[in-house]
Amino acid sequence: MEVNWTEEVLKRKEEMLSDLTGLLQIESVLDVEDTNEDAPFGYKVREALDYMIKLGERDGYQTKDVQHVAGHLEFGEGEDSIGILCHVDVVPAGSGWTSPPFKPEIREGKLYARGAIDDKGPTIAAYWAMNIVKELCPSLSKRVRMIIGTDEESSWRCVDTYFKKEEMPLMGFAPDAVFPIIYAEKGIADFEWDFPATETERHDLVLQSFTAGERLNMVPDLANAVFVGEEKVLSKVKKEFEEYLTQKQLNGNATLAESLVLEIEGVSVHGSKPEQGNNAAFRLADFLSGVGLDTNGSTYIDFIARWLVDDFYGRKFGVDVEDDITGALTMNAGTFEYKSSDGGKVGINLRYPVSCDFDEVKSTFDKVTGPNDIKMTIIDHMTPHHVPEDHELVKKLQRVYEKQTGEPAELLSIGGGTYARSLDAGVAFGALFEGKPQLAHQKDEYVEIDDLLKAAAIYAEAIYELAK
Repeated sequence: MEVNWTEEVLKRKEEMLSDLTGLLQIESVLDVEDTNEDAPFGYKVREALDYMIKLGERDGYQTKDVQHVAGHLEFGEGEDSIGILCHVDVVPAGSGWTSPPFKPEIREGKLYARGAIDDKGPTIAAYWAMNIVKELCPSLSKRVRMIIGTDEESSWRCVDTYFKKEEMPLMGFAPDAVFPIIYAEKGIADFEWDFPATETERHDLVLQSFTAGERLNMVPDLANAVFVGEEKVLSKVKKEFEEYLTQKQLNGNATLAESLVLEIEGVSVHGSKPEQGNNAAFRLADFLSGVGLDTNGSTYIDFIARWLVDDFYGRKFGVDVEDDITGALTMNAGTFEYKSSDGGKVGINLRYPVSCDFDEVKSTFDKVTGPNDIKMTIIDHMTPHHVPEDHELVKKLQRVYEKQTGEPAELLSIGGGTYARSLDAGVAFGALFEGKPQLAHQKDEYVEIDDLLKAAAIYAEAIYELAK
């Protein structure tokens, strides 16, 4: 069957952008303070799931809500199904946006909004690709099912719940990364190091609190520290901090009243590429490691400065491993929380190669942290994922991509975790094209509209080839 997939997408451009705008307006960020059985991850996240299910009902799909944490839209007949795994939750917007992050705005052919490229834009592109195939190709041998998750940016509880109750597709893809094809993904471990609280001592400079970061998989873009102590000491630290900001060409401020408050700005990027950002907590700890804090404060700050600052590959710990399939282990120190009365925490997002043994990495960490009574708590752990390069899924997607773009469909590996790894046979497939900036999790996130239309055409042909 010959179809000009690009022309079919262009016919539906305005409808597609209208659906996307509606989805982008929903502030579907995990809200742990506003949850119940009807909205396990918050009412805005539930609203985004409901939005997609209503689109499916509007367009004649079989729809299902699975415990309000996931759902699917399906068409076609057949024993086997092709899965398209998407998510409608987003990370917090952060600060510094040119336009409001949940009021989509088009400027110079780019649609700006949180979630525009991760993952609402690609989700709607894949949805309209399904619409085209459903309309033009009614006789397929397999069912096509879009699976919609709502907790991808946190703990993946959505797909964990979904696949306990629903079938595993024969094969499929996640439109939640880059083109051409990602066939291997690193293992991902989220954990915290807990620093014990000891009796607070009298000191002329006491660190009362230190905070930075909102998510383990984001580089912190703002860090804050509060101190009490002798006024002359606080004044001296304030002056030295202001000199540090000037010397390092950093943005921040210092406020001295009853206490001294220091703030410093960094640059947030996705936690899979921590070296591309500027960790605000690292910059603040780098300064504080030399100012003479109380014992508890020094223990916490000195650990950060000694073992973590600007080491994105675990070299200081001796866990800097890599392989030819997925590259080097990376570490993102994403959250920091310290109170003088309670002790401290540092949250780490670790991504390790497919050939690496996580238990060995943990054992190496323990040799450093154990003697200091610093305890590791595993929050979440996903083992590596790899689909052989000669698999039917990989071969068909390569042919479609090369036909649509005229470019070679090279196989890639990433440190990021996509829903593709939830499938027994799944790869990540777009929607970001090679050479385009990686704006997921950053301020002023956008998707180029022409690229989104191009991705939709690729997805339409891919769905047809996999399901025909």
